Amino acid sequence: MLTADQTERYARHILLKEIGAQGQHKLLKARVLIVGAGGIGAPIVQYLAAAGVGAIGLVDDDVVALSNLQRQIIYGTGDIGAAKVDAAERRIAALNPDIAVEKHRVRLDGANARDLIANYDVVVEGVDNFETRFVLNSASIDARKPYLSSAIGRFTGQIALFTPYVDPGVLPCYRCLTPQAPPREDQITCAEEGVIGPLTGVVGALAAMEAIKAITGAGRTLAGRLMIYDGLQSEIRTVALPADPACKDCARLNENTS
Repeated sequence: MLTADQTERYARHILLKEIGAQGQHKLLKARVLIVGAGGIGAPIVQYLAAAGVGAIGLVDDDVVALSNLQRQIIYGTGDIGAAKVDAAERRIAALNPDIAVEKHRVRLDGANARDLIANYDVVVEGVDNFETRFVLNSASIDARKPYLSSAIGRFTGQIALFTPYVDPGVLPCYRCLTPQAPPREDQITCAEEGVIGPLTGVVGALAAMEAIKAITGAGRTLAGRLMIYDGLQSEIRTVALPADPACKDCARLNENTS
């Protein structure tokens, strides 16, 4: 049963037939791990906390810098120098004190990924490097956890949900989209090429929407598709993303069931 306060707080969700009280209960019981509390992570954190996701895990080893404030709007000038997980926790508490925040002030890597995602239902990331995405992809496949990936650069962004274990050989994983990282000299970060501030809000909000759908079962998710947002042209397009028969990460599905 929802409490009186919860019924009022989440009234607009409850009115939606695709979510309703049952879907809100799912949100309240859900545990979501957010890897990266930066530009994309900031709106994801805010919208999932506002939506009533019961437990939010934050993975980030960085501190707030002045250059972050142009787009990472979960933070303020007074947070400069503070650990991002600590500043984000304070913002979540102010927005929705019922949310449990679990801070992981570490850099996710191959040594800790499995342990970090083990106690969560959905893994969401907004990181800026391929190595972390590949690690998350493998760990999520092994754990059979939905993996929601978002990326941005300059004026464009992309979002995809990876659940290859649901339909092996049909639904792709992240490595089906990106088999290997480009050469180091070809990898350009937002710090090097720039990024328009509102882009992080657009892509982060779309990612939060996908996470909520994955939790509640509302609508059609992006599993098997890639959404691309072009801010300069004001266009959003979605393209089919098939599984790659030669994908070495998808092969883990057969190894784990043999």
